Amino acid sequence: MKRASEELAEGILFTDMYQLTMSHLYYRMGLHEKLAQFDHYFRSYPDYGAHKAGYCINAGLEWLLDWMESAHFGEAEVEYLRSLKTRTGGQMFADDFLNWLRRHGDFSGLSLLAIPEGRVVHPNVPLNVVQGPLAMAQILETALLNQLNYQTLIATKAARIREIGRGQVLLEFGLRRGHGKGANAGARAALIGGADFTSNVGVSAVLGYPPKGTHAHSMVQLYISLGMSEQDAFQAYADIYPDDCVLLVDTVNTLESGIPNAIKVFEGLRRKGHKPVGVRLDSGDLAYLSIQAARQLDAAGFEDVSIVLSNNLDELIIWQIVTQIVEEAPRYGMDADRLINRLVYGVGTRLITSWGEPALGGVYKLVAVHHQGEWVPAIKLSESPSKTPNPGNKRVWRLYDERGKATADLIGLYDEHPDQWQEITLRHPTEHTKLRTLRRSQISEVEPLLVEVLREGRRAEGMTDLEQMRAHRQKDVERLDAGVRRIMYPHIYHVSLSENLWQLKQKLIDQARA
Repeated sequence: MKRASEELAEGILFTDMYQLTMSHLYYRMGLHEKLAQFDHYFRSYPDYGAHKAGYCINAGLEWLLDWMESAHFGEAEVEYLRSLKTRTGGQMFADDFLNWLRRHGDFSGLSLLAIPEGRVVHPNVPLNVVQGPLAMAQILETALLNQLNYQTLIATKAARIREIGRGQVLLEFGLRRGHGKGANAGARAALIGGADFTSNVGVSAVLGYPPKGTHAHSMVQLYISLGMSEQDAFQAYADIYPDDCVLLVDTVNTLESGIPNAIKVFEGLRRKGHKPVGVRLDSGDLAYLSIQAARQLDAAGFEDVSIVLSNNLDELIIWQIVTQIVEEAPRYGMDADRLINRLVYGVGTRLITSWGEPALGGVYKLVAVHHQGEWVPAIKLSESPSKTPNPGNKRVWRLYDERGKATADLIGLYDEHPDQWQEITLRHPTEHTKLRTLRRSQISEVEPLLVEVLREGRRAEGMTDLEQMRAHRQKDVERLDAGVRRIMYPHIYHVSLSENLWQLKQKLIDQARA
């Protein structure tokens, strides 16, 4: 069982102080139960410095819903808040507010629309729409951003790595380098985004996937230190795991020792009726070593043995490895495509930490308040136009062109629909002069993206499982234009406002400035 201190830190107090002070103010002003709508979205794609994403993969929702089901203000939480003092020694939070939290401080009154996990998503599009009593919708902000932004970031990185690796098997190896228990969420997100398996045993157990891994250099080092050999270490491992044998071959010398010794052990396994799985390369010129390792393995009759690559891999490094193999393999009489198709990628640090872009700029903004029987749009101005949210109660659609490719995500008001229009004007969210018009005949499909996942605290039926999330990701990525999928300098995908929403936004901006 968790210690009481862990439960306190990871429960509903897993939030920022200003969420509680604002909620206290709402209570004092009698606004705490007023219905409000908050949109969660991100402002820009991950920018890794040398390269940038052209799409993201949505992830994290199910674990957030799990947390929301159990998070509430109990005695321990209320008494802690009661102990907080102002600078002059008074109570930070009044007793009547604390009593209200004890009675009503959970998320049972909230409803949530969301784009399902695994879907391709883009900037400024509401990924999650929260509606419910203002105070508790406000308190949800921190935990929602913490859990959804990170998993979306990691799922996106995994999808890009899988893309550049030509869909070859991808293993997530990041647990030792992840940020505390966040590595569990990262492993889950990696599986949604493109990893086939993870070395994380606990997450594998929870999600129903077999964990994967090899052995470490330390095993070979131990045998050598005790007066034995690299081959002895390999043989011991093969004796225990004859049908799951992957040998790490670069502890001594990859081509002169590791591969030859692995072949000797593999020959013994073959004589006993077992099929070796692979060798792993963890240092050196991985492209060159892959070619030479494959030559030795092929010469010994092990053409189907996989070659697992690791050592700080990411999408750019894998791209370089694949490019080098395509160029160099023919010089050695090797079929480059055949060799690439036997590669397996073990990706750790640079995936679990989203190397180059450590945070997703996701935000949670008030966009509407229910007043006198209707949703009243809310606006926030900023010196940076990109920080002005799109107001009001809205819907989101994905438009597909005649080829079946996604051509734009359209954000519109809740009471409108693209099927109502013969022509659709797509307005840039912030730049007045940028617009695009599509005839209805140019659109092959209009897909609503937001679905109901929570109604007043109760989960909707038909939530997707992990395999469905992975299938969503694969289908959505395939329906993107090649330019949007590029690793370097991707083409900009259009996220647009309907004419009605754009006009409403300009009206509210003018009113606020006046």
